Amino acid sequence: MPLRLAAADTVRILAFGDSLTAGYQLPPGADFASRLEAALATNDTAAEVINGGVSGDTATAGLARLDWSLNASADEQVDGVILELGANDALRGIDPAITKEALVGIIETLADKNIPVLLAGMLAPPNMGEAYGAAFNAIYPDLARRYDVVFYPFFLDGVAAQPDLNLSDGMHPNEAGIDVIVANILPSVEALIARIRDRQ
Repeated sequence: MPLRLAAADTVRILAFGDSLTAGYQLPPGADFASRLEAALATNDTAAEVINGGVSGDTATAGLARLDWSLNASADEQVDGVILELGANDALRGIDPAITKEALVGIIETLADKNIPVLLAGMLAPPNMGEAYGAAFNAIYPDLARRYDVVFYPFFLDGVAAQPDLNLSDGMHPNEAGIDVIVANILPSVEALIARIRDRQ
């Protein structure tokens, strides 16, 4: 079981997601993990944010590589995880039950390891239809309630459908978009860090 961290100890957070986390087509240092780490440093929070994003990953693919990602630096414990997966599931029309099952597997694996989670939600694109959208969009708040994780309802809040904040594909945030995401999610990340420091 991880030791309780003192306030001055550096917290190691794994940003575990898809291309939105990985920094698709962004220059080095402009990805979500890098910008989040810089923002935390500005707030005098000692944190290392590891980029665990893989472009194209579905929730099921994330579950399959979770143990490897956690053990990639076996000599240094991952203290917390920002879980951002599901966008590719929605884009491909994967059955929401499959997405939910994979996210449950990830959350329960992390719970067994006493690793606190920030669940970053996703919304289905409107063109998937009302029935699909209702089923998919319910996944994240339901899991947040069931597992009492820190919850940020929509990872792309303030960025989705904003042309000036996205690349030309209209789906991936540009550097300005990443900065908006970081600013919006920062209070939730600070709540995650508080849980990390308080765990026994």
